[in-house]
Amino acid sequence: MASSEMQKVRVINELRHFIKKLLQDPQILEQSLEVARRAYRERGENAGGDYVSEQELLARIASEISDTTSTHIPEDPSEHSEADKLYLDVLKEVVTEEQALY
Repeated sequence: MASSEMQKVRVINELRHFIKKLLQDPQILEQSLEVARRAYRERGENAGGDYVSEQELLARIASEISDTTSTHIPEDPSEHSEADKLYLDVLKEVVTEEQALY
């Protein structure tokens, strides 16, 4: 099996495991969304103050999700798996789209 195929299989297995965890504990989704909403709202409210980079914001979100749910996402973005990155990206998209509606 080629390296890229092995990478795809690994990512699919990670996502499969994560989706299974979400189905077993649906509160993870709502808690994760609340964490992301709060983080982006606070970032917006603090726009005139200290600038928080996207990477720092995602690290905060990952840390709080890990602290408040049964899902563990490393705080350090360099340690994020493909599934971690995808989950955080989707959370960001959902929150950004919600904010655009208002």
